[in-house]
Amino acid sequence: MKNSKNFEPLTVNLWFDRNAEEAAKFYTSVFSDGKILSTTHYGKEGQEIHGMPEGAVMTVDFIAHGTKFVGLNGGPLFQLNESVSFIIKCENQEEVDYYWEKLREGGNPESQQCGWLKDQFGVSWQVVPNILYKLLSDPDKTKTGKVMNALLQMKKLDIAKLEEAFNS
Repeated sequence: MKNSKNFEPLTVNLWFDRNAEEAAKFYTSVFSDGKILSTTHYGKEGQEIHGMPEGAVMTVDFIAHGTKFVGLNGGPLFQLNESVSFIIKCENQEEVDYYWEKLREGGNPESQQCGWLKDQFGVSWQVVPNILYKLLSDPDKTKTGKVMNALLQMKKLDIAKLEEAFNS
């Protein structure tokens, strides 16, 4: 339906093996607007299909950074991967540093490159300063090339170094 009166923004579903509640608690602690909205549990019905014990957490609805998520404990059938990532647009280096440090805790350091990281739950994030978009969209291709070369050498993005590359 195109323009429904009951319009609700999209909700992101994240499939976890069995740690959706732990993940939701983590994400709601990282983002200032974070809040757990509701939790559902598996019953005895369907156990032969889902394999989860009665009473185990099935879903956790939560909000983080203005986005509604559902964490589903669906078992090991599906795994999160880098083909989907969440972009956190940051106003300054302080925000970049904060989100980078919080989200990388317990994640794989080998998955950190060019502002991307994978957290302890396997979710991929991009922690990006807003200025990067301006620097990369400049009509001077020499300047944008220098910014891109600098960016490709970084794990966590450094605004001062990106601006230095642009202005060199």
